[in-house]
Amino acid sequence: MDVRFLRSLVAVIETGSIAAAARRENRSAAAISQRVKALERTLGCTLLMRTAHAAWPSDQCLLLLPRIQAVIEQARQLQEHLSQDELSGEIKIGAISTALTGVLPGVIERLTVSAPKLRLKITPGDSRSLYEKLLNQELDAAILVRPPFQPPKALSMALLRAEPLILIAPAERGAQPLAALLRERPFIRYDARSWGGQIAQRFLDEQSFDPEVLCELDALETILMLVAQGMGVSLVPQWAGMPCNGIRVLPAGDRLCYARELVVMCGSTPRRPLAMRHLLEVLRGAVTEAQ
Repeated sequence: MDVRFLRSLVAVIETGSIAAAARRENRSAAAISQRVKALERTLGCTLLMRTAHAAWPSDQCLLLLPRIQAVIEQARQLQEHLSQDELSGEIKIGAISTALTGVLPGVIERLTVSAPKLRLKITPGDSRSLYEKLLNQELDAAILVRPPFQPPKALSMALLRAEPLILIAPAERGAQPLAALLRERPFIRYDARSWGGQIAQRFLDEQSFDPEVLCELDALETILMLVAQGMGVSLVPQWAGMPCNGIRVLPAGDRLCYARELVVMCGSTPRRPLAMRHLLEVLRGAVTEAQ
């Protein structure tokens, strides 16, 4: 039984039609249909119910589907095991939103040259959720804010860049100092429950600032947009690729004391050692270039 035929069957089930599966598999509809019929002959049952423009799994197919998916996954793992020492296959990497736009585009561009057969499956998320996915081995690596605690030895961590805390204000606020802006303008708070937001809150507490909070959110790009629209001021890390149109930037305290540290974390014993080492090298190069 050809695993490729099983993949085609699953593609039909997931897309809802043979034509859509053919587009996803980059094959003709006739070829997909022939593969499904071959499986039906081998298994001795009807796998798909069909109309002119749609297809859905039969009861027998639904009964077999978990095992079919398991066979496909086992075949994928076998292929990856054979290519463990090659720069090919798939690496699952998570990234916070600012890394998605400020770091990963450069990584992907470099990988297309240095390791064209290595594919990244990218999962967006906040630092806390990505960390949990790493612990649960749902991700091979993640770009996130350094946790405010020591990770277990099962995880390896490397610093990518330190992002200094800055105050951002609408450009039209002129030369007003930081203290006046925090006292007089509405404050858009970087969520103090987030790992990065805790640093901004520590600055406010240690400098005895108690601004009037307009809103609180864990979305730096949105905060930047609100400030540029004149809605208020905010304390945020200066991330790679951060646009500065329509805003004024002021340093906030000591650059190192209140910096958000962007790190990459992965398992201490990755399942694809060579591919992971190469990814980390490319990642460091892309971060250095973006600075």
